[in-house]
Amino acid sequence: MQTSTIQAVVSGRVQGVGFRAYAAERARDLGLRGHVRNLDDGSVETLVIGPAGSVEAYLAALRSGPPGAEVANLAVEDRPAETVTEAGFSAL
Repeated sequence: MQTSTIQAVVSGRVQGVGFRAYAAERARDLGLRGHVRNLDDGSVETLVIGPAGSVEAYLAALRSGPPGAEVANLAVEDRPAETVTEAGFSAL
């Protein structure tokens, strides 16, 4: 099973609409480790590691977001596995 580690920044109307809670729930459902947090510029950043298929499913969920969110852009970059230090998944 191939593991994938990514950092994604979601922009648009993604703060104040439950986006972090939505992302955390999806990540936990998919068995991913990492975190999600709001950034000062109004975007949301997430760092995750897990099976490649689960990471792809997580990214698909981020593209749609929860009700009330309007995702304008999803920027994704690969990261080294050791950048994820969480034992589970947290919303910071």
